[in-house]
Amino acid sequence: MSQEFVSDENEFDCPNSEPAAVSEQDVVLVTVVGSPQGVRETILTLYRLGFAEVGDWSPVQRAANPKQVMSVLIRRKVRSTDSKPPAR
Repeated sequence: MSQEFVSDENEFDCPNSEPAAVSEQDVVLVTVVGSPQGVRETILTLYRLGFAEVGDWSPVQRAANPKQVMSVLIRRKVRSTDSKPPAR
């Protein structure tokens, strides 16, 4: 996947976010929902691609659909308030 998938220059309208909190730390949740086998295989595939360690994911939990489970990966990145996007 290209690093330019979402440009740093894009501004997103987040009406419920507080600017001070967003500027100190970015939090991204990645959720995988599906069959138990599908969720395990997806987490292993993402590990093989170097996306996240297997242990970084939450324990598998039941999802809204009784035949499905889910696991969540939380990524936190501290960023400085005076940083600028990298030059292209």
